[in-house]
Amino acid sequence: MRLPPYASWPQRLGYWFFLGFCGLVLIFLVAPLVAIVPLSFNQSSYLTYPMSGLSMRWYEAFFASSTWQLSVRNTFIVGTCAAILATVLGTMASLGLARTSFPGSRLIMALAISPMVVPLVITALGMFFFFARLGLTNSLTGLIVAHAALGIPFVVITVSATLQGLDANLPRAAASLGAGPLYAFRRVTLPVIAPGVIVGGLFAFATSFDEVVVAIFLVGPGQRTLPRQMFSGIRENLDPTIAAAATFMMLISILLLLAVELLRRRSDRMRGLR
Repeated sequence: MRLPPYASWPQRLGYWFFLGFCGLVLIFLVAPLVAIVPLSFNQSSYLTYPMSGLSMRWYEAFFASSTWQLSVRNTFIVGTCAAILATVLGTMASLGLARTSFPGSRLIMALAISPMVVPLVITALGMFFFFARLGLTNSLTGLIVAHAALGIPFVVITVSATLQGLDANLPRAAASLGAGPLYAFRRVTLPVIAPGVIVGGLFAFATSFDEVVVAIFLVGPGQRTLPRQMFSGIRENLDPTIAAAATFMMLISILLLLAVELLRRRSDRMRGLR
């Protein structure tokens, strides 16, 4: 929102009040995250201010610990596999819902995005009972399937929004020239919707990356992810290593946000908005 040059003084006052209020809200949201980062460099063995000194010992403990590294490896394995699975299924669902109009399509869309609406603890409990019958508990496979289900709504929403800007005549023109459905999708549709597909995949990965409730229900000590390990560390042995792990997760999240922003700008340029 920009202030027009002909704005009156009440409008200018309201504009600056609005900016100040947004700034305070932003500080309120970000301050707890920023407070964690210095604690990861604390020389003391306690999460307290003021700090007794600076040290990298907790990062050394984080990267040298086999337990923490196992959780990091599990997190990236589960997140990558779940993001790929969610991207493929979510893209297929978006294409099917966008290209056809039939009774019940809105209901199917609502079911596709329902994991975003249903409380996560209820979803986790239902997955536990269902996966227990299939023998998928205490395994990374079950957690991958569960996280993929949680990530599909983000893919469906982003890809569906991208398909709104796709000219429906392009796939038809490709078909009229003899291209099959798969070839037309790969050479015509996919390059146009690629930013939305990648953004949806990144959101699916981010959803899996910091998810802890489903992991608590579905996996055991041998399949702990990084958020699950942090949760257990808070209960069992609270030390600044957890702050180092949290800082590592924040760094990954920032990189994901930067990637999403770059893809958004690329999508805007492709649509001619900039």
